[in-house]
Amino acid sequence: MYSATDPRSALNTGSPAGDPNAPIAELATFEFLTLPPQETTANGGSTWYARGQNLAIVYSRLADGDVLGRAAAEQREEYVVIVPDDTTTIEVTDAVETVTLSGSGLVVVPPGDSTITARGEGQLFRLFDARATDVLARCVNAASYAEPHPRVALLEPWPDPPAGHRLRVYRNADHPREPGRFGRIFRTSSFMVNFGDPADGPRDPDRLSPHHHDDFEQCSLTVDGDYIHHVRTPWTSRLSQWRDDDHARVGSPSAAIIPPPAVHTSQAMGPGRHLLIDVFSPPRADFSAKAGWVLNAAEYPAPGEPA
Repeated sequence: MYSATDPRSALNTGSPAGDPNAPIAELATFEFLTLPPQETTANGGSTWYARGQNLAIVYSRLADGDVLGRAAAEQREEYVVIVPDDTTTIEVTDAVETVTLSGSGLVVVPPGDSTITARGEGQLFRLFDARATDVLARCVNAASYAEPHPRVALLEPWPDPPAGHRLRVYRNADHPREPGRFGRIFRTSSFMVNFGDPADGPRDPDRLSPHHHDDFEQCSLTVDGDYIHHVRTPWTSRLSQWRDDDHARVGSPSAAIIPPPAVHTSQAMGPGRHLLIDVFSPPRADFSAKAGWVLNAAEYPAPGEPA
């Protein structure tokens, strides 16, 4: 349930889809700095891999000059680079050009050869869809998805950009907050990324927003502050599938994979700055249907929209 002032209160809601007795996955959280990195650089940079059903989340803390690369043989689809803060600067190069992102925002990287170079110390996330099988295999929780989770719809990519694949840069600074619009939302054919608005101090415990999703996971990236992810698993007719509520406290940086159709809400805890970035794969139809919410909708049409 959303408060009347929450832009999401006008969204259409439904009931969980599919087999009502199919198993419901558990909440999965990854506090990256508490885990050993899967990759390191000579300069001291580190990278961690985790996944959901349809995507891999790759988190990197980079030293100045560190380079992250993808080769054409392994990268046949677009991928997304998220810069979560205003203190990171990266250069992204493909076969045609080099672009720079300084400050929070994202870069859509086309298929083929590409590199990301850190200009100074910084952090970033990369998103790869389920077709990047070499990335999925590196994820710390790869075994959890040895079989698809039955409650999660598999990825059916949305249309490719009508203007073709190229490096695309979206800077949050170019999109100030607007009343009635929810966050800063960008989409590709495989992803939807919503930069939440930073908040100072803890969230009002009397203004939480418990809700569920019918058949898609929510990946919440904790960028600043501490959060509790509150998750309630609905009962099925099978007592063996019941479980206690989960109240998982996580710090930054971290990722939470929240399964459908679990009821969930996230609560910022303690003083200081708090920020979440939510990721969905494929893009959400309900957010996409709200006029003005998807800031790059003209470049990535939804299914059925004119190109």
